[in-house]
Amino acid sequence: MTSNSPSKTKELGFNFAKKILKEKSSCPIVVGLKGDLGSGKTTFIQGFARGLGIKNRIMSPTFIIFRHYLLRKKSRAHLFHMDAYRIKKSSELKHLNFEEILSLPKSVMLIEWPEKIKKALPRKIRWLEFRHGKKENERVIIFK
Repeated sequence: MTSNSPSKTKELGFNFAKKILKEKSSCPIVVGLKGDLGSGKTTFIQGFARGLGIKNRIMSPTFIIFRHYLLRKKSRAHLFHMDAYRIKKSSELKHLNFEEILSLPKSVMLIEWPEKIKKALPRKIRWLEFRHGKKENERVIIFK
């Protein structure tokens, strides 16, 4: 998909969240958002969070690694937003209770820079790749 503005990128995130909410499974959902700095990952997540009903201002958790939001939806109870940019080794995740968080039922985890912790990720993960387009505000989002 192609976005020509931050508002369109947020709209794509919003619509993706609405699809997630329709899923009947209570299994955790993990989404990896891969892409260069400024490629639209956090902007997409802002729209995604709105689609889940979150009103808070969404910022990338670069320095704190995780942000946790409680959801008031029947199909989903938690949103975790992780930024793995500063993670050097997958073993660091043990101190963050990563495995425990991944196993929470009815949760959604969005991970920016998932390639940094690829060995620690579950097999069942949805991949989104973000790229800069040819025009100034253009972003290309590939759902894998």
